[in-house]
Amino acid sequence: MAKRRKEKDEDEDKPFKVPKFDEEAFLKRERRNIKASFIAFLFGLLMAFVCFGFWALMGPSSAFRWPLVLLVCVANAAFIRYIYLRVNLDLEDFAKKNWFFTYAIYFFTWLLIFIVIVNPPFYDDESPLVDVVTLPEMQEPGGDILIAALITDNVQVDQDNILLEVSHEDGNTTSLEYIIYNETTNVVEFRFENPDNLTGEFTFTLSAADTGGHTTTKTGSFIYDDDVIQITNDDDLLDMDANDDIDIEVDERVSKDNFRVYYTLDDGDEINVNRRSVDNKEKYESTPEFEGWEENSNYTMKVYVETSYYFQNIFWVKYSNIVQDTTIYNVSTVEDNDMGEEPPLNAWNWTLAKSQQTNTLNYDTYKDSDNDNKPGSGDVLLPYPYLVEVPGFEAILLIAALAIVVLIFRRKKKDEKK
Repeated sequence: MAKRRKEKDEDEDKPFKVPKFDEEAFLKRERRNIKASFIAFLFGLLMAFVCFGFWALMGPSSAFRWPLVLLVCVANAAFIRYIYLRVNLDLEDFAKKNWFFTYAIYFFTWLLIFIVIVNPPFYDDESPLVDVVTLPEMQEPGGDILIAALITDNVQVDQDNILLEVSHEDGNTTSLEYIIYNETTNVVEFRFENPDNLTGEFTFTLSAADTGGHTTTKTGSFIYDDDVIQITNDDDLLDMDANDDIDIEVDERVSKDNFRVYYTLDDGDEINVNRRSVDNKEKYESTPEFEGWEENSNYTMKVYVETSYYFQNIFWVKYSNIVQDTTIYNVSTVEDNDMGEEPPLNAWNWTLAKSQQTNTLNYDTYKDSDNDNKPGSGDVLLPYPYLVEVPGFEAILLIAALAIVVLIFRRKKKDEKK
């Protein structure tokens, strides 16, 4: 036991000898590593252009374009080893970490160059994106149709190449020029006025092109009819008291979305109308108890429908159009103290706080059921402005970059300890 302790003490007393540094071997190894990195970079560059060729040949209609070029990139990484052998690169002490950095240089070079060359200004094969809306989708003769389209492109929309053709079911075709092109919102507006007061179905074709000649085509339809709006009890509009009903029926084909129904008396203020049943878009009712009515009075009554729409992320502009009933009604009231005593019904105002909103329409009553500043799941709402939040991909990339940096430093520390 004492002998072992003595030997151990003697070993501890021996001075530490610094290993001899082989400068020639070190330089040879570093030159090899630089050469390997440069070859990986050049091969990644070459494969980016090869994959670009496949990308262009497959075209934008291919659903598997991105997975296929990625597969080509990954599969051809195997050729790096054969290239190293072909150029007589010494791989005897080429460790796992060397291969890791080689493939990393190859892949990220390929990815960077490939993403750059498949996007403008080097390459563009994307047609414009078009979101089109028809307001209303059903109109009465004398009214017009607003066709609005949000047109976006990754390069630039060709404003001189936005075309709209409207065809009637009898075969007549009309070409329209846009009346507004808003360069801030990228929304273009057309109005079809139906000068001959034709009824029936119309179809339209909207085409939009970018400066590279790529075209997107959208089709749609709308209807003109004499009975879009009507008061169904028009025989009971004389000598009304405050409790008498005014029954209004609207064809629900006016819009796929909800729409607002209102009327005026002697072209005065708008008087909004509730639905008879919240879930029924066709039947509405009112009474002379609302503000705007007076006892012992005679009026001419006009009924309207407002259809509206907000494009995604363009929350400051409401696109809307009106349907007016072609029938004008004569109404009268009797003496009644309750006439015109009820406050008016209001559509939801998105610029006001919820606490400031009262007496809203029964089909536009906002309920924040989840307390998340969004409509509740059971709400029946008129079209409203909305935003679509883009996921924070930059945060994911930052986390990935930090993870790679940490991994590299850990590997370096391990190498230093060895």
